[in-house]
Amino acid sequence: MQQADDTTDAALAAGERTTAHITRLGGKDVSAQVQSWQIERSYATDLPAAMRAFSGSSAAQLQVQLSGTGGVSAPELYAPWAPRATGDVARPGQSVVHQGGVGTTTLPAFRGTVRSRSAQAGSDTVQITALDGAERLRGPALLPKPYAGFRLGRPVASATWCVDELLRQAGIHSAPPPRYPEFVAGQPLTLVHASLHGGFATAYGQPENLPAPADYTWTRDGAPHEMALLPQPAEPTEVTTVSASWFPRSRVTVPGSRLFVEAWVNCAVGSDDTFRMELVLDRTGGATGTLSMDVNFATGRVQMGSGTTNGDFVNAYFDWPAVQALKGVWHIGAYFDCVGTGNTVYPTVQPRLTGPDGTVLEWAPYLVTHPYGIQPVAELRELKLVTGVAVEGLQLTSGLSAFPSASVFAQTGTWTKAAELDDAILPLHAVPRVSGSQWEVIGQIAKVAMSTAEFDERGVFRWRNHTRFRTTPTEADLTLTSVREIASLTLTEEIDACRNYVVQPAKVFENFGVDEGTTYNDTAVRTVPANGTLTASYVMADEEFDIGPPATDDDSVTTAGSQVRFATTAAGTTAVKGAVDVLTRREDGYLVVRFTNRTAQTLYTAKKDGTPSVYLMTLKPKADPVERSATAYVAGTASERYYGRQEHTGESTDWIQDLVSAKALADSMYNAGLYPVPVIGDVEVLYDPRIQLGDVVRLTDTSGTLLNTLAWVVGISTAESADGGVRQTLTLRGTRTNGTPADTGLTPDTASDPAVVTLSRYSEVASAFPTLSALTASGFTWGEIKESAYV
Repeated sequence: MQQADDTTDAALAAGERTTAHITRLGGKDVSAQVQSWQIERSYATDLPAAMRAFSGSSAAQLQVQLSGTGGVSAPELYAPWAPRATGDVARPGQSVVHQGGVGTTTLPAFRGTVRSRSAQAGSDTVQITALDGAERLRGPALLPKPYAGFRLGRPVASATWCVDELLRQAGIHSAPPPRYPEFVAGQPLTLVHASLHGGFATAYGQPENLPAPADYTWTRDGAPHEMALLPQPAEPTEVTTVSASWFPRSRVTVPGSRLFVEAWVNCAVGSDDTFRMELVLDRTGGATGTLSMDVNFATGRVQMGSGTTNGDFVNAYFDWPAVQALKGVWHIGAYFDCVGTGNTVYPTVQPRLTGPDGTVLEWAPYLVTHPYGIQPVAELRELKLVTGVAVEGLQLTSGLSAFPSASVFAQTGTWTKAAELDDAILPLHAVPRVSGSQWEVIGQIAKVAMSTAEFDERGVFRWRNHTRFRTTPTEADLTLTSVREIASLTLTEEIDACRNYVVQPAKVFENFGVDEGTTYNDTAVRTVPANGTLTASYVMADEEFDIGPPATDDDSVTTAGSQVRFATTAAGTTAVKGAVDVLTRREDGYLVVRFTNRTAQTLYTAKKDGTPSVYLMTLKPKADPVERSATAYVAGTASERYYGRQEHTGESTDWIQDLVSAKALADSMYNAGLYPVPVIGDVEVLYDPRIQLGDVVRLTDTSGTLLNTLAWVVGISTAESADGGVRQTLTLRGTRTNGTPADTGLTPDTASDPAVVTLSRYSEVASAFPTLSALTASGFTWGEIKESAYV
């Protein structure tokens, strides 16, 4: 329920129903021109009305009728062909904000955009229809297709992560967004952005190594913004860190790149006090180099290093007492300047840490000069995370011209938190294929997951899981009585909502691993111009899993999987390493590969024998998932005794990929449907602007139904007519049944009552037919004789 000020609460308690409203179109107040308005919001649930649960998505709609002003009619001002100077205030896509209240104060009631406008000639009315934030989610739903989950047999994402990603695509953020998501030649680019909101999958980059599920959990408690990866030891006494890694979407070169890696952490939550971000560089001959940043919150030491992986290495460090003393959320960034002109470079490193109290810690750019820290030619291979503390929003950016300023680092003014998630559910080894709009897919996930998706009155998206039904509410947000608030009330009860035998199918991966999928072999050697770019496109089916940038081979190493070799001549005589940035992206049914030559020499995609070197390979699961089912059923319950066995089979869907999740959904459905809850019809109540979807209200009726129960609000219709009267109707779902049937003093009739048939005895047949010939001569059948028809 919305929080109101003391004035509004007092007016509602006193029965005040003098209403007020504020309506803005395009930021312009048109309240005085509103003739009438109506707001409808409800969950599009497919669960039976009498079930103690609900799910689905809710898209609120506002209808407003406007009159003209200043002696000019509404159609002249706001009709589709009205002058832009006045008509744009009501154009489709224009912002709409509506507030309603009682007395002199108002509360938020709707925030969205105009969907349509209609004007009738000769009248002074224009009708405007607007939809809430769901209208922003009309873009195509696009989700990444990483292979790491079924390759390793570990979850790579979750349904919650997919919802968050679809929101992000529409500009609705729950945490800081990627800095430079779109590719623009010559501009900075986000190489990896792992939100860690219930999954390791990324829209930019691709997960490669994943931790075991037993070693971590996803937490919202203590998350820097919305949800975080939290190391979780198998035993309380163990101290553990978890690690994961991602391939970047572009394998940029060293020397020649400036790389900035960052994350948000909460050092007060976790199983260890250490945090590490590491960039792995692919050198000649299969060797790798490392650029790293380590933070130890127990000692306060921050260090940045450069060198050879598992070899010669050098660290620069600083001990900051604040890092040790301040417990809470830190924003940590590390800048590695590897720009150079030769075949080697000494990196310049610089950290920045912003503490929970706003403390900013950084040191001046530090040039690594120790021989251990030198970096030879290489390409960026992967970003690795090793953490013992809660972490969220891991991000890697290339192409920055300098160390980011404090405001750029904080992304000040670039985003607004407009989404709230719930605990991560439905872990995924493979992200399902999707089609339709972002809002349609979110609605599909909500129904499958017994969850709800909605935008509230302030335009904030809220996702709620089926876990809300584990316990029955005991307290109400608001009490409605027939004495004052309730104008009409109808109660019904039906057996159709009883579900005491629930089956939930799941599509389970049981044989993990990968096989070779589709391969792409170039048929001609390509030329990459000096200091220039080359873009190649390959047809890629939608069902194919993602391909990262191919690794750059040299004469001593041939990479398994996707690979490319660059040579100084078309004949492929000499291999070149660390000279070409390789970027991949999926675009309109194609895999687009972009080669950017960082040298002044023309290069060629040629093998040592002069044949084309570009080779791309997708991966696919070794085996398709198999369908298994989880069942929620208890034999001999009172529900089955009084209502019979009532079966429900959930939808078989790619969104449920493990039996634990299937069982949780089945149990939730079983618990919600074990007994049919009396259906509370649409209840007309006195207008209360505080009521929201999902609220729990207490209904008290002393006028006839003797009702005194709690119910969830699953629909709200509020309308103000031209005469100023406001009508509000609530759609409710009960939270509990009226106990178990007792049938006191009753003896229920049996299910069937066949007619009584008197059967003949042998003596009677013998008396009627003394001889066999007499019986035969009668021509009667055995049934006729047995049932005494002719005896």
